[in-house]
Amino acid sequence: MGNQRVPKIEIISILPQEIKFTLSNTDVSIANALRRIMIAEVPTLAIDLVEFTENSTVLNDEYIAHRLGLIPIKYEDPETSRGGDCHGAFMSHRNCSCEEGCPRCEVELELDVSFDLVAPNRLEHDADLPLTITSADLKSSNPSVMPAHFVSTDEQEEAQDAGISIVKIGPGQHLKLKCKARMGISKEHAKWCPVAVATYRFEPIITINEEACTTLSLEEKQELVEVCPDRILALEGGRLVVAENAMEMATFTEELKVTQNLMKKRPEDDDFVTVEHNMNRFIFSVETAGAMDAEEIFMSSLRVLKEKLNDLADRLTQIKEQGE
Repeated sequence: MGNQRVPKIEIISILPQEIKFTLSNTDVSIANALRRIMIAEVPTLAIDLVEFTENSTVLNDEYIAHRLGLIPIKYEDPETSRGGDCHGAFMSHRNCSCEEGCPRCEVELELDVSFDLVAPNRLEHDADLPLTITSADLKSSNPSVMPAHFVSTDEQEEAQDAGISIVKIGPGQHLKLKCKARMGISKEHAKWCPVAVATYRFEPIITINEEACTTLSLEEKQELVEVCPDRILALEGGRLVVAENAMEMATFTEELKVTQNLMKKRPEDDDFVTVEHNMNRFIFSVETAGAMDAEEIFMSSLRVLKEKLNDLADRLTQIKEQGE
């Protein structure tokens, strides 16, 4: 049996909309499995069925239904009042024993906006201006489930609308509909994808050849510092040193390689600076699309990965027992 490794996770930074962490003492297979689970297998809520009562807007029913499906639907844990994992609170409607939907497998949202009734209250000046219907106009039957209008407070402060725009309406136009939000995963449809970005990269190993650097002038050292797009190097007292945040920043070093090759007196001379990949340590960056907090996406992906590994272990045990 090979050496058993215990993966380790270290949090670099954590915000409701973004989390950065390092995964170490493992290999690419686990890192990529975790990334793919966050993208495709973390369950979230999304609008899956729309029933129109009236639509006199400029967009047809199918177009509006598609836009509604892409609005992130957030589940808030009633006990903690924080964005949580909906997996324990809901189940897939395909696995539910009900026939026409129930609170266990779906949440109903309603939208009813008439320009002639709403515009005088919303528009400060000219009532003939187009009125924007947004996600804020969706009313949920479950107080723990609601559209995620903005990813962060900064985005909310910069926005011109009260939520995600759905359609603009003018005088005489009316949009009334009911829709049902259901739980699913992105493997089935992209509207259930909880992340906007989920990437990882290898942690860099930066080595400075002190002896070789003594042959460089101060101008040449400064050129090496400036040629790195991520500024992984710095000058201290005339010496090249690794920059403070280099471990988090280094992503591309081809220009550094080309520049120092031009500075060498002989092609076979050692590099002044080498940047290698640490194949056992990965830096993750995950940004949420709004349906879940970044931390919850990460924790939910670990749960899904654990379930997969337990299922694999059970299947291997069954195969072993059948062989005996």
